[in-house]
Amino acid sequence: MQITESASTKGVYTEGPVTRHIFNISSVMILGFMAMTLGNLIELYYIGRISMEALAAIAFMFPIIMALGAITRGIGIGAASLVAQAMSQTQHSRTAELVTHCYILVTLITFSIALLGGVFSHNILNFLGARGQVLDLSTQYSHIFFLGFPAMGLAMVSNGLIRAYGDPTFPGYIMTIAPLIQVILGPFLIFGWAGAPVLGIQGAAWAFVGGAGAQLVLALYWYLVKRRLAHFSLVGLINNCRDILQVGIPAAATNLIAPVSLALITFLLSDFGDAVIAGFAVASRIESVVAMVVIGIATSVVPLVGQNWAAQEYARVNQSLTICYIACIVWGVTAAIIMWAGGATFVRSINDDPSVLKVAVLYLHIVPISIGLMGMMTVATHGFNALRRPLPALILSVARLLVIYLPLALLARAIFGYEGIFWATAFTNLLLGLVSAVWLQKMLKRLRSEPSGATTGSLDPNNHRSQQSR
Repeated sequence: MQITESASTKGVYTEGPVTRHIFNISSVMILGFMAMTLGNLIELYYIGRISMEALAAIAFMFPIIMALGAITRGIGIGAASLVAQAMSQTQHSRTAELVTHCYILVTLITFSIALLGGVFSHNILNFLGARGQVLDLSTQYSHIFFLGFPAMGLAMVSNGLIRAYGDPTFPGYIMTIAPLIQVILGPFLIFGWAGAPVLGIQGAAWAFVGGAGAQLVLALYWYLVKRRLAHFSLVGLINNCRDILQVGIPAAATNLIAPVSLALITFLLSDFGDAVIAGFAVASRIESVVAMVVIGIATSVVPLVGQNWAAQEYARVNQSLTICYIACIVWGVTAAIIMWAGGATFVRSINDDPSVLKVAVLYLHIVPISIGLMGMMTVATHGFNALRRPLPALILSVARLLVIYLPLALLARAIFGYEGIFWATAFTNLLLGLVSAVWLQKMLKRLRSEPSGATTGSLDPNNHRSQQSR
């Protein structure tokens, strides 16, 4: 059964003020991201009431959770870039086909990962440096977390697809529902409120599963009821999955650099003791609240650049990127000031242990100075993916980790201890933000000089392959 073309599905971002589109997309995503990070911060507050070991245990799960999110978001970016191009040419049936086949692909991948994660999580956490009671607590959390991961993955992919479709508001509902449930349900399951069993850190994991399930319900409502995008045919599934993964795999690999960096930081800090790990856990969660603003700004790039590039509205592409860069820098300065002024107060609201406070405040006085440039790099990598040229973003991300950050972090750790690791993070963000923006601008200039047929990926369902970066 094919869904007929609809005049109502068009490239909504190729007309009207670019600033307004960026605000509409970004504001919803920023609120959604901040709701998620605030929910995680409140969850961290709950866990901090259990013990410092519990805080350290959840810190070892952060890289795993981020890595799994990076994989699913990358697949979503691959599909969203195709959806944005289809929407720019009013191809509703093609859009329905892409969305449906993307969901099939993500379902297979997330269930496979959940199965493997449940089996090997103890070994992975031990490899990251978790030991003794901390390892036991972290493993307990992971086994329950993986039950909810497929729902979380499908919901995260849905957010990108919905934005590419031209609906900037609904992703905010999906992103907000999970932290709301976690915050409300968490204390009942963690502390045994109202006669519920006291589950401790396992209760936090079950609250996550409940929130992820609610996100999936909302995503399915949008897909099946609100937009009626169900596509009852597997014809073209292999080709569509191939084209989604053509951008999705490099995008996922690019996204993985952040959690791999986090895992590396956690590993490098593990020798300094549980207090340092706990302080890092608290500070990185606090920093993520303000960092989510630049991440939210960057989410507007794929639909805006994707639709306008396909429509050959090149001035709007450049305008979109410039506005996003400026917004990231302005917020980066603001966020650094907030962290410098209020870092100690924020940390004490979660955990007032002096050793935890010392580490967390030090982190918040160093790393947030690079938030604006980190946002510029995120904008640029989204720009490469929107053009369906993901390789430069991947090259930048791998070089960031292996060529710049790792040697610098090892050297700074040997000289300055754990403080050096924080400085290495900030410097790497500052450098790569500038390099990535320059590279994207050069690519845009080169692609515009090519014949128009070579600059946009084919939307013909029988010829989905698009060019990669040369």
